[in-house]
Amino acid sequence: MNSNKEINHPSSQDWTEVIVPNSSLFSVNLKEVWRYRDLVLLLVKRDFVTYFKQTILGPIWFFVNPIFTTLIYTFVFGNIAGISTDGAPQAVFYLSGVILWNYFSTSLTATANVFTTNANIFGKVYFPRLIMPLAIVVSNLMQFGVQFLLFISLVLYYSFAGDVHPNIWILMTPVLMIMMAAFALGAGMILSSLTTKYKDMTMLLAFSVQLFMYATPVIYPISAMPDKLKPYVALNPLTGIFECFKYAYLGVGEFHGAMLVYPAIFISVLLMVGTLIFNKVQRGFMDTI
Repeated sequence: MNSNKEINHPSSQDWTEVIVPNSSLFSVNLKEVWRYRDLVLLLVKRDFVTYFKQTILGPIWFFVNPIFTTLIYTFVFGNIAGISTDGAPQAVFYLSGVILWNYFSTSLTATANVFTTNANIFGKVYFPRLIMPLAIVVSNLMQFGVQFLLFISLVLYYSFAGDVHPNIWILMTPVLMIMMAAFALGAGMILSSLTTKYKDMTMLLAFSVQLFMYATPVIYPISAMPDKLKPYVALNPLTGIFECFKYAYLGVGEFHGAMLVYPAIFISVLLMVGTLIFNKVQRGFMDTI
């Protein structure tokens, strides 16, 4: 006796989440990234707790690096090398460059290694992979905020003394930080595609970031550069950002608004390219890492 049993196959409407492979390079689901925004906050909290776990000084460590780096730069580049600071006090001039560079370099390096450092998580749990680079730049932004308070205290001190002259350009600070975050995010996502296949890129990255600092006006103003080198330094998208920041809070430097046009265009294109490359690599990086 034959009996027919009806088998009901669940449709996609029976599930709260359906994971399907991307079929196109341009399939970047930003809506899905937005739905996982709470995960970004959880990852930022995790980074904060992990960073200070079993430490005595806690958040004070955020101040240690910029303070000691500023003291070294003041002694070496200010007193020994005698590099100009455009008339601004050396301490606040070098500190402005240090906190900006710390944020950019840390975000860039961490984003470039996002696949190798988070392979265990990516292999076990599904979530939009773009969440992790976004969490990195937001987490480091918190560190910048703490160091920024130290910088503001120095600016206020020297402002009352009449040594620095903040101006209306300080309102551009959020824009400058978004531009730096986007630059680190875009470049980091491109580099992350290389570190998954070529482990040597991790060592080369650390060395390249150090060299890139000297191509950025961190320890010197643009006015101190020879005229024949200024066009080359201007090709660095960070040049306009750093000069604007110093001009806004210290009132020194060779800055005009047009210096932010090129960085804005360059960074926007870089971020789009980086997102597309990251989207492609994240599909099969577990097979190569």
